[in-house]
Amino acid sequence: MSKIVFGQLGRLKSDKIEEYEALHANPFPGVTEMIHACNLRNYSIFRHEDLVFAYFEYVGDDYDADMAKMEADPVTQHWWTFTKPCFEKFSIRPDSEFYADLKQIFHFE
Repeated sequence: MSKIVFGQLGRLKSDKIEEYEALHANPFPGVTEMIHACNLRNYSIFRHEDLVFAYFEYVGDDYDADMAKMEADPVTQHWWTFTKPCFEKFSIRPDSEFYADLKQIFHFE
């Protein structure tokens, strides 16, 4: 098992910022459990005005399979019906509608 770190960038709709923060102040039961079951650790979300930056570490062996597991989870699907509408379409890459994965250029432990 290795650790891979991820940074993601997204843009919130200005009228949805408070709603998005309120959702994350009290996530639906089962959401954080699924995040953990899919081998994501140290998941943090930061906001500056309408920009959202997420950081997490992946500690599993098959990222694509774990993301498919999360995507298939009914609780996560329900959660996303509330969180995804908070975002502007922010695709700086053609394979991402709401988030852009960022390239890590420096790390120090």
